Amino acid sequence: MNQVLELKGRFEQKKSTGTPGAPKLPKAASVSEEHFEKLRLDLVDLIKFWMDENIVEGALISVYYNKIVAKSNRMNSYFSSSKIPANDTIVGAKFSSGTKKKHIITHYVSIDAIKKSVELFEKTRAVVRNEFNGIVFKEQLEDDQILAQIDFSSYGLSKSKFQRAVVDAFYIEKFDIENGEVNTSKTSIVTIYDTQNDTKQLLDKIGIKIFEARVINDTTILLDETNLALLLQKAPYLIAMATENISELAPSDFHEQVENPLNLIPSPEDEPVIGVIDTLFDERVYFNEWVEFHNMIDPNIQTEPEDYNHGTAVSSLIVDGSSINSNLDDGCGRFRVRHFGVATSKAFNSFTIIRQIKEIVMSHPDIRVWNLSLGSNDEVNENFISAEGAVLDQIQFENDVIFVIAGTNKKSSDVSTDKRIGAPADSINAMVVNAVDYEKSPASYSRQGIVLSFFTKPDVSYYGGTRGNYMSVCEPLGKALVGGTSYAAPWIARKLSYLIDIIGLSKEIAKAMIVDASIGWGKTLSPSELALKGHGVVPIRIEDIVSTPEDEIKFIVSGISEKYDTFNYNFPVPIHKDKHPYIAKATLCYFPKCSRNQGVDYTNTELDIYFGRIGDDGKLKSLNGNKQSIGEESHYLHEESARKIFRKWDNVKHIKEEVKTRNNPKKVYSNPMWGMSIKTKERLNARDGEGIRFGVVVTLKEISGVNRIEDFIQQCSLKGWLVNHIDVEQRINIYETANETIEFD
Repeated sequence: MNQVLELKGRFEQKKSTGTPGAPKLPKAASVSEEHFEKLRLDLVDLIKFWMDENIVEGALISVYYNKIVAKSNRMNSYFSSSKIPANDTIVGAKFSSGTKKKHIITHYVSIDAIKKSVELFEKTRAVVRNEFNGIVFKEQLEDDQILAQIDFSSYGLSKSKFQRAVVDAFYIEKFDIENGEVNTSKTSIVTIYDTQNDTKQLLDKIGIKIFEARVINDTTILLDETNLALLLQKAPYLIAMATENISELAPSDFHEQVENPLNLIPSPEDEPVIGVIDTLFDERVYFNEWVEFHNMIDPNIQTEPEDYNHGTAVSSLIVDGSSINSNLDDGCGRFRVRHFGVATSKAFNSFTIIRQIKEIVMSHPDIRVWNLSLGSNDEVNENFISAEGAVLDQIQFENDVIFVIAGTNKKSSDVSTDKRIGAPADSINAMVVNAVDYEKSPASYSRQGIVLSFFTKPDVSYYGGTRGNYMSVCEPLGKALVGGTSYAAPWIARKLSYLIDIIGLSKEIAKAMIVDASIGWGKTLSPSELALKGHGVVPIRIEDIVSTPEDEIKFIVSGISEKYDTFNYNFPVPIHKDKHPYIAKATLCYFPKCSRNQGVDYTNTELDIYFGRIGDDGKLKSLNGNKQSIGEESHYLHEESARKIFRKWDNVKHIKEEVKTRNNPKKVYSNPMWGMSIKTKERLNARDGEGIRFGVVVTLKEISGVNRIEDFIQQCSLKGWLVNHIDVEQRINIYETANETIEFD
């Protein structure tokens, strides 16, 4: 086996040199004067509506698009001013219902901005009516000779503003108001649109009194049934999203108590600590010395014996899983646990847990890996991230921590039906884990992603106990046989802690290595397989993650994105007989800032990976043929296709070449080096991607089975790379030495 290599070197940074050209309509497209008039009348009606409202000063208006639109196709001529571009007025986004997904994007704008948009529709319509006989076609809009003959100034427009207004109008179906749909029979966590007003003062106008104890953030609060009904009666348009506060816990698939006792284990020493947030922990178990328990349940709540089963079982796997289940011995050893009991076995209070998780993580900064095997029986919403998931994403963006979350289970009565995963398994930054049987087929109780109609969740799968091969755990009364995603997640938490706390890798690289190992060289999974298994099944042994076969060279690189392009074109892939005898794959992971109030457009930053040879034209030829941002070329691709094919906006990306019966060596260009480029794009205009860290795992597979790693190491050193071996024994020695207690005389 070859060791994984860590390459340390300098990534260069470059600003974007591309400038947007004149707006263009799609092929064979046209816009009629009737369409402009229809949109104008929509806004006229909305002005009348909002002039009669006095709760907010501006207006909440939703733009219904005719497709999933890229940022470049979002309207920017309407609702814009010299000080505030239209993109900065967006406060929400969702997809329409039905088979064809379309964007519905909500803006908060001033009445004056709407009136100016009405005027723009009038002016643009006049040009189309007088100069284009009532309908303008793509070819006419792009013909400079035709446009040069039009005196746009007489209409109060410039040529570019007219072009932009026409293209914007083409993508818009209508303007309207979105009203929140909420079940008023239950206390709910409600998020209102950001109108730049103080939420407490805003709701006070309606007659709703909000106390600080019921506030999660600037726009998210807890409302009881009475206040929720009042909000829906007086200002339903304020509600961006709402979820029930009390969630029934997702069930375990199976549970059977077994009488035989479990063996004693030695006392803990300096093993890494994994945080567990779960139901209660019973301190009478044999491994209690390894667990530091914090009971976070309100003392006024009466607990039952069953409230200790789930949490105790989860911690038993983290501490001693390899001994209890010898067939799943991962080689990671034992881990200490700091266990926080935040829920009973029946249900959890979302609002309370959100506040508690923030407090818990902030108070225990020494813990890098957190296991959360609690999950809601309710399905996640298709148009927004759960409040719990959003808080976890914020915590992981702001702190150097990663959460491992169970993918949640179906009830036994639901096995034959499809059911979406439950909160907080929709956390984008977390590692979400589903369960498989020993044949690597999805467990019957597994629920499915994807999240927000796009993001790959779960991330990976692992063995969680299934009929005939249940998982052994320790519960308060002894050994028990169980099944569920709750018992798959702790195994991934163990592996992540091993990589981060013992080997010393960053969370970005550790997550990338887990995902990369689960994918392998097999065929790309179908959308239905991705929805159930994530990227694949993680290997049992840690050696299969931190080492690689002798015909492979696996290396890791990490960096920080400061500008549009973060790149290095000095990867010396070995050459044999004037060819590169390799196929390659690469996995990228990063932890973006997210905006829950942006709905389906949840992640603020997109990192796009390009890796491959450098052609004679000096341009990078990426493994997957991605040319969206290569050089100065314009490679038009519909937003929906970019998301599907190149995982645009997803924070985990994998590109690879497939292993074929006969793989041919690759041509060596005049520049024999390979290159890597990470392109950074922003959804909003807040520079959220500046300073974002990323990790990439690259694997080169020699098509003839020859081990060329020594040649690669030598060439890397000559090119200025500092090459470190991921030597497990050496890293363990360093970890143990760093944690030794030194006594001075």
